[in-house]
Amino acid sequence: MKWSGEFVFCPRCGTRLGRRMVDGRDRAVCPACSYVHFRNPAVGAAAIVRDEHGRVLLVRRALGRLKGLWSVPAGFVEYGEDVRDAAARELFEETGLEARIGSVAFVASDFHDPAKPTVGVWFHATVTGGHLQAGDDASEVRYFPLDHLPPLAFEMDRGLFANLAKRTDRLRDPDRS
Repeated sequence: MKWSGEFVFCPRCGTRLGRRMVDGRDRAVCPACSYVHFRNPAVGAAAIVRDEHGRVLLVRRALGRLKGLWSVPAGFVEYGEDVRDAAARELFEETGLEARIGSVAFVASDFHDPAKPTVGVWFHATVTGGHLQAGDDASEVRYFPLDHLPPLAFEMDRGLFANLAKRTDRLRDPDRS
């Protein structure tokens, strides 16, 4: 059974939740302690790495329904983790590369799956160390020219490249010396 993201019982007091309009939206509300369940999107962090030829680093997914498709190295921000630290961690887990995370390159919301809405933040990243190798949930890692990208797993990555291809200079890290 797929979890809808809605609680049935109050996580504070255990009372069965009811429904009512709060802030103009239908929300789960506890009649006993007034707890309101706000369904917030998960936050993802991604690192855009470019090589000396301007190619972008992508990983081929090794698991799940999108296995075999490519994406920018990315993942979810853990509770209590800074979004930039999450981008660096995901980059290392998926590619073996260490990086300095720079400025924000792109932000997008994805609500195509109501059970898992997300907000993604892509950062410019400059490699500072490590060894390029597929790891974690990636089967392959490779640099691609922007005009010859492989099939991408996520609509948000397609949006990133469509948006930034118009102005290639936007993919360059403005913090990079």
